[in-house]
Amino acid sequence: MAELEIRHLRAICAIADEGSVSRAAIRLGVTQPALTAQLRSIERLIGGELFRRSPNGSVPTELGRSVVRSARIVLEDMSALLATARSHVRQPGKTPLVIASTPLLFTSALISELRAWFAAELRTEIDSSAPALLDLVVAKQADLAIFEKFEGMEHRTLTDVEVRTIVEEPQFVALSADSPLAEQDEIDLVDLADLDWVVPPPDQDSMRLRFRSTCESLGFTPRITHHVTEGRTAMALAAAGAVCLAQPASLGGPGFVIRPLRGSVLTVPVVVVIRLDGMFAARRQEVYACVAHAYRSIVERNPTYGKWWDKHPEAHTDLDAALALPRPSRPS
Repeated sequence: MAELEIRHLRAICAIADEGSVSRAAIRLGVTQPALTAQLRSIERLIGGELFRRSPNGSVPTELGRSVVRSARIVLEDMSALLATARSHVRQPGKTPLVIASTPLLFTSALISELRAWFAAELRTEIDSSAPALLDLVVAKQADLAIFEKFEGMEHRTLTDVEVRTIVEEPQFVALSADSPLAEQDEIDLVDLADLDWVVPPPDQDSMRLRFRSTCESLGFTPRITHHVTEGRTAMALAAAGAVCLAQPASLGGPGFVIRPLRGSVLTVPVVVVIRLDGMFAARRQEVYACVAHAYRSIVERNPTYGKWWDKHPEAHTDLDAALALPRPSRPS
């Protein structure tokens, strides 16, 4: 059975760019009848008309616009793949190190640390799903992953990777600056029982069961009304009167404040996962030092978290140990 080929995608994009089969044929170095025949063959494979003739030339149909968009993505990905492969051929051993992370506040600081101390090109993969990031490392598509430990992770069979907790991070909350609770330095979780909660979708919520069980132990079931994947949207909903959990180094913003929960009733381990057969394997202690310095750099970002940090040394003993390691030597 015939299938679409890269040359077909280039032909579709050329016609869309030039607005004419004849001009696209010149651009591609083929005859107009040959390109017209190829277009008809492509349309038969797809099952619909991609372009209509008009006084202004060839105009994409609705199906055609959709196919052209997808074709451009495929061609761009193919170009990137070829560039990476050719770079590797020219410079063996210089393939990028892939860092996978959830949207954590210290990710950019970590990238800066790693770039400063490792003689390698770095590439990042940011995803809100911690299980997806772990899968990248296990599948050898990432060298290092950092995320909040998710429920059920302990049941995963993990080979050729090392998992290390860097810090037990407390969960703060974001709520409306107009709320009477915003005047308190710390908030009891039970006092939030009557508010609407903003949480990630179930497949991206690293502490879904723990959060609910903690609330139920205090005598209420959280009223979850918003599933949100993007932090700014969650904070906007908090400013409008809802409430959501927040990373402790987060800062307040227009209409909302960040407050700690009294008693640190909710904490989550932030873990580092390193491939034992990857390029970081022999320098794992240096990687942990980089992670520790990057995380520590954001603690004082929120003075309230800085105070919590000083009061709870037991939450960051692993990170303190990594900070005590010799800092990586800058490559020559």
